[in-house]
Amino acid sequence: MGDCAGMAADIFESYEVTIVSALILGLALLGMDGSLKWIVFPLIIRAIGVISSIIGTFTVPIWAKFPIKFLRAHDAEEAMFRSYEVSSVNTVFWGFVLAIFYAHDWRLGMLTAIGVGLAVVFNPLTSFFTSTKHSPVKEIVKSTRTGSATTILSGLSVGMESSVWALGVIAVSFVCALLLYGNEAATYVLYAVAMIGIGMLSHTGNNVAMDSYGPISDNANGIGEMTWHDQTDKDTLKARQIMADLDAVGNTTKAITKGIAIASAVIAAVSLFASFITDVGRVQLQLGLPVLDSIRISETKVFVGFLLGGALPWLFSSLSIRAVSRAAGKIVEEVRKQFRIPGIMEGTVQPDYARVVGISTRSAQKELIPLAVIAVLLPLIVGLVLQVEALGGFLAGVILSGQLLAVFMANGGGAWDNAKKTIEDEPRNIVENTGKGSERHKASVVGDTVGDPLKDTAGPALNPMIKVVNLVSLLAAPLIVKYQDLGIGGAVVVIVLLAAVIWSINQSKRPVSDSD
Repeated sequence: MGDCAGMAADIFESYEVTIVSALILGLALLGMDGSLKWIVFPLIIRAIGVISSIIGTFTVPIWAKFPIKFLRAHDAEEAMFRSYEVSSVNTVFWGFVLAIFYAHDWRLGMLTAIGVGLAVVFNPLTSFFTSTKHSPVKEIVKSTRTGSATTILSGLSVGMESSVWALGVIAVSFVCALLLYGNEAATYVLYAVAMIGIGMLSHTGNNVAMDSYGPISDNANGIGEMTWHDQTDKDTLKARQIMADLDAVGNTTKAITKGIAIASAVIAAVSLFASFITDVGRVQLQLGLPVLDSIRISETKVFVGFLLGGALPWLFSSLSIRAVSRAAGKIVEEVRKQFRIPGIMEGTVQPDYARVVGISTRSAQKELIPLAVIAVLLPLIVGLVLQVEALGGFLAGVILSGQLLAVFMANGGGAWDNAKKTIEDEPRNIVENTGKGSERHKASVVGDTVGDPLKDTAGPALNPMIKVVNLVSLLAAPLIVKYQDLGIGGAVVVIVLLAAVIWSINQSKRPVSDSD
């Protein structure tokens, strides 16, 4: 439930941020040519996307028994991909109709198509690196023969490579925006980037449904494993295999939607980045200061900000993974303690489930506070000390490093999980080292245990972190410009903020105590 709600909130947040950024830039374009289309067009595209998502969702069960044989889906993953493509075709068609007959600018329709295409490309791209049917997961399965270390190394390799290709796809979409509006003013290019983001997120309904499918199928498979103990009944074995296959597909769809969410966070951040420069320039113009129209990476202050921004996702991920490790350790200790209670292992005494749930809940709430403090205060410190242009470099570093790291963790974790499921689907034979209970299976469990915090906690947590940092910077930038001469009062504020960040880091690194 938490996974579904968290990802839905994250994707919808990206959608709203991208739309608001497009409207801000559209308002600037309205002042340049007096046309309302820059504001109305993204709102109508959003409405079209909602309808397309509904249509696509209702076509999912059709593909299993489609009359045309070569178009028939062979599994749940293929059915969902086909339905996503139905939504995509509908949005692209009506996007071009709207662009030609309302906006009288076919390029707006092309931007929508590029955004939709970006989301569609993420489906097979992420599937290639995380699905049981493709070579990366098979490579991890093969590496389990030589132990846990090689399993971890092969999973790391898969995650790292997948991150590069995902970034390449995003870069190509930005180049397309530049080609379409490269001869216009810079504001047009930035608006084009925002429109690509709106096109990519137009099928948010499909994305949330695909993401929710993952934990639902996972939980259903878990219930089946606990319920169906008869390993000889054919119907039971068939049902177990169906649930295992659906669970494996769920791991892939979760990785896909996480990839889309990460890409949406990057595009939303780039859109906010454009709004950041616009707002700063407006305040500087009012104060009679030189207007900022670009971020000069050659400036030492800006480069320092860029380095600090690139480091933040790594610090954030380190602390969130440490938090998972600390909470998991407490739960393991509690479970071991309850196992020693007479009657628990025999099933005659009911375990204290509430105790374990309470540990997890308290940990989630307590560990969130230091991370939130770091995400909010660090950009303020950078802006106050190094000034507003360096804060722009800081944002660029956060966007680049955060995207690469988030995709690496999401896809690496998904690949490890599906490698484990591939081995579990093998015939159980300890002598041949296949199936559950084998040494290969034990190595794959280690990989999955490492991958779960990456794909379910640290990776997804980077998406809102990127947007929070950009939003805080956007809101604080005008004040930083206005009060750029710190003085004694400003220095005191910086010291207090820095102390709060240091406290947060120490809190996240503290050892586990019995009171936790």
